[in-house]
Amino acid sequence: MQSHFPLIIIGGGPIGMACAIEAKKNNIGHLILEKGCLVNSLYHYPVNMTFFSTSERLEIGNIPFVSNNVKPTRNEALEYYRRVAQSFELNIHLFEEVTGIERAEHAENGRELGESSKPRFAVQTSKTTYTCNHIIIATGFYDFPFLLNIPGEDLPKLTHYYSDPHFYAFQDVVVVGAMNSAVDAALETFRKGARVTMVIKGGEIGSRVKYWVKPDIENRIKEGSIKAYFHSTLREIREREVDINTPEGLVTLKNDRVIAATGYQPNLKFLEDIGIKLSKDTVRSPLINEATHETNVPGIYLAGVICGGMNTHRLFIENSREHAVKIVGSIVEDGLKWFKRR
Repeated sequence: MQSHFPLIIIGGGPIGMACAIEAKKNNIGHLILEKGCLVNSLYHYPVNMTFFSTSERLEIGNIPFVSNNVKPTRNEALEYYRRVAQSFELNIHLFEEVTGIERAEHAENGRELGESSKPRFAVQTSKTTYTCNHIIIATGFYDFPFLLNIPGEDLPKLTHYYSDPHFYAFQDVVVVGAMNSAVDAALETFRKGARVTMVIKGGEIGSRVKYWVKPDIENRIKEGSIKAYFHSTLREIREREVDINTPEGLVTLKNDRVIAATGYQPNLKFLEDIGIKLSKDTVRSPLINEATHETNVPGIYLAGVICGGMNTHRLFIENSREHAVKIVGSIVEDGLKWFKRR
């Protein structure tokens, strides 16, 4: 089994795939390491999810994304990215998690474009160790939910990853949050017969909620079909009840399920552990060269939403695709410099 690659890409989502496609165009050998299934984050989106973006803005590799609707669905996206991976014959290892990155022991290797004469890094995974000369981290932010940090959060009745509304039919459901994920969960479970209560920290439904959905949830709340507690927080979760802190005082509700749509955050500790510097403000954005996306660790690049740190609403598929071109261009330039030194 091949153990050395000029380029290793961590993350098999759309942006990681876009980087691999760009590498293939430039004859740079690559390996994508993905700890879950292909486009793992998209797979874990709710089954009925519709994208905010139109299909052409989700395209990679200049392969058209044909959708039956103006806004493509999760299932259409899964089919599209799977076919892209097949078309480009991308080298992907699925269900193989990266556990660490270290400086590699210097050893001679092949002289492919984009390589120096010796490997820079050793990449440890759940299955083996690889060496490489360049690394692109495109891991997104979907794996680490913001926790409520309240009693009962560890009960099986709570999930941070809402999927199929049928599961919640005819049950008492609390949805925490007021953004797209929370609104979708509230509306879909309500329409499958759930008795839905929303717990919202602020005073209104989020301003970034999809424009064709926002009036729907506001009207359901106004008519009383969905109960909403604004300026409120969940205090405690028990097997059959929940406590809610409201402006009018503590409210206890009968409850079967809790959907905590509190948002997600990138694994910034992983970046820090391998020596990548972060900004000292609350955003904690990784420090990169904006022209090349190379970090302060020579040879390690960042692509996609991970570049935004805690500001997870700044970067999306449509405005992150260009990262692949910048990064691979830098890797090619690095290889050309090496050939000139030879």
